[in-house]
Amino acid sequence: MAQTPATTTKATPLTAIELYCRQEADTASLAKHLAASFEHFLTKQPDSHLNISLEGDLGAGKTTFARYLIQALGHDGKVKSPTYTLCEPYPLQLKEQAITVHHFDLYRMRDPLEWQEAGFAEHFDVPGICLIEWPEKAEGTLPAFDIQIQLSAGTDENDRTIKINSVSSSGASALQEIKP
Repeated sequence: MAQTPATTTKATPLTAIELYCRQEADTASLAKHLAASFEHFLTKQPDSHLNISLEGDLGAGKTTFARYLIQALGHDGKVKSPTYTLCEPYPLQLKEQAITVHHFDLYRMRDPLEWQEAGFAEHFDVPGICLIEWPEKAEGTLPAFDIQIQLSAGTDENDRTIKINSVSSSGASALQEIKP
């Protein structure tokens, strides 16, 4: 399937959600609501896949948000930061459907094609979710995103502004059930 490469330019969102999280518990709660909406989408459309970018400055909470989201989707163990491995897979069971969440952290990538050379491109075609931190490091070599999540740190270490934009019809469908 041919896909348009993802870019960090902002397309007009089909769905736009912006929330201010005062405490880490608020961030965890938002991730839980997102996970429920994603689970609804993925189980209603078997074999579907979502590409989600996690954007924000260093320390904005991308990895923390990914951890809460992956755990809310049903992973019981520790969620490791893929900073040095580039990708950590999390096989999950959603009702009667097996999916995998692939959590990428491209911060340490030296070359935009590094993730492709490692064989990670195939992860974008399997049922589940690809969460990509630092997508700009891939300089447009990633498949198109369905959802962009932008995190901004506030003045307190637990303050976050989180903007969630769907930029595809799949992304809009996946956010349809969101009830933060």
